[in-house]
Amino acid sequence: MSRSIELASQTHKDYDLTYLGERSSSSLPYSHIYLPLLYFLMFFTGFLGNLFVITVMGSRGKRGGRLVDTFVVNLALADLVFVLTLPLWAVSSSQEGHWPFGNLLCKLSSYIVAVNRFSNIFFLTCMSVDRYLAVVGLMDSRFLRSSQCVRLNCAVVWLLSLALGTPSLVYRSMYTPNGKLFCLEDEESSFFLGLSLTMVFLTFALPVLIIILCYGSILAHLRQHCVSAGNPRAEARRRHSLKMVFTIIVAFVVSWLPFNIFKTILIGFRLSRADLSIETQSVLSQGLTLSCCLAFLNSCINPAIYLFLDHHFRGQAENQFLSCVGKLGLHQGYASSTDFYNGTSDSCGTTASRTRLQPLDQNV
Repeated sequence: MSRSIELASQTHKDYDLTYLGERSSSSLPYSHIYLPLLYFLMFFTGFLGNLFVITVMGSRGKRGGRLVDTFVVNLALADLVFVLTLPLWAVSSSQEGHWPFGNLLCKLSSYIVAVNRFSNIFFLTCMSVDRYLAVVGLMDSRFLRSSQCVRLNCAVVWLLSLALGTPSLVYRSMYTPNGKLFCLEDEESSFFLGLSLTMVFLTFALPVLIIILCYGSILAHLRQHCVSAGNPRAEARRRHSLKMVFTIIVAFVVSWLPFNIFKTILIGFRLSRADLSIETQSVLSQGLTLSCCLAFLNSCINPAIYLFLDHHFRGQAENQFLSCVGKLGLHQGYASSTDFYNGTSDSCGTTASRTRLQPLDQNV
């Protein structure tokens, strides 16, 4: 085993960009101090936050929850499993990229990161499509927005993510450039480089395009129907919905855009076998490290978005807290209809139209 690692390492030394990204922490001053702190901070906040989301969303069961809560719970579950790998990367960063946990954990932790990356984005896309069907599709979306169909979509997302993450099991391994063990991708293969570039398109560019189209249609629909209604309450709900839409899109794009940009640039240089200057390598190295931290941060901020901007989720959390201290009876009548998920569905039109849409909104 050690002999095969040494031989693979010799191959990797011939092409410095192959492990440029993974060794990038060494080019950042004091990164062995603040990167582990950031990873451990993201681990604790992400673990507690996503566990809190799963507990709150799952506390009401099928009758009390919204259809979109199924996507939220699965998204939180994917983030929860992912943050469990952050202590490993924190320890590795504290040793300037050295990987002391063996080849199995190298492959498994990289596989979990990949599965989270795919499932996270796919669930966000499913939530966007669900919002489109709830607001624009109206009565035509009854079957697509049924609980059975939503659960089936979640199962498909998990299976697809598990399958797309397989290359991390195959092409990730331990190598010893400069005498230190690193958990690296074997990127000498043109097939793997092309596959990686395809993954960037499938897991960022295409989902963002779908999200933009969905929310663009939602905003156009809300503007047309809410403005014509002339209802101040509907206008207030529309502003709240727009704020939620803006927050989710910005959080998603800001978290993942830099990583995908640097990843695409690196793949391009690897495919072309370009001879880069030391300065360019250093910029790409540092950029990939920082953008990777920013991408990881996305798994920690979603619970905060739900808590501060989703009235329905906050109401559920308050009820669950009060139930723990024996005061739930004082707040059983609490119900929020102004949250993002069902606020967009019943915020437009006249009283008659809102009455017509009420059966759909009960499961939003």
